[in-house]
Amino acid sequence: MIRAGVRAILAAGRDIEVVAEAGDGREAVDLARAHRPDVALLDIRMPLLDGLAAGEEIVRTVPGTAVAMLTTFSEDAYIARALSGGATGFLLKSGDPHELIAGVRAVSGGAAFLSPKVARHVIDGFGARRMGRGAEARARVEVLTPREREVLGLVGAGLSNPEIAARLHLVEGTVKAYVSAVLDRLAVRNRVQAAIVAYEAGLVPEA
Repeated sequence: MIRAGVRAILAAGRDIEVVAEAGDGREAVDLARAHRPDVALLDIRMPLLDGLAAGEEIVRTVPGTAVAMLTTFSEDAYIARALSGGATGFLLKSGDPHELIAGVRAVSGGAAFLSPKVARHVIDGFGARRMGRGAEARARVEVLTPREREVLGLVGAGLSNPEIAARLHLVEGTVKAYVSAVLDRLAVRNRVQAAIVAYEAGLVPEA
């Protein structure tokens, strides 16, 4: 019933096609390998293999397939593990249907998407952890050039590559190269993980 509801919501997005449905985490991994979708939308709670473990395996073995988590739970532990495992989206089943469609589109396009409630949890968590982890994060960003640190701060602020390019008066291709270099130097998988480092290092500019 839940899958049918999600399919119905996604069907409202004319540019979205559901290519497969899985009843458990192991089947989700197998179908992702078979179909190579742009996005794998996974429930946290699934039989045989939970969504967190399935997502980690998909990120590891199916390059090009982005992972977004769908759940009724918004506990920090789930959020942290999903993001550290390479997921770039975290959506709540109780969210607005338009939010689900927007999240899938964003993740498909290579961006990160957190539902507003999840984003609030993440931001609050930054505040609680920042004092303890700030020194470690500042040490990590020392390997970056001043311009790379500036780009990282804007990634942490949620800006897209075109927005960063406009802010820094650079061409978008140059920004893309900077972002790729930052991810590589920090040894992080995606922009979400880079944003966490930016917050903890105090690089995110005030709004």
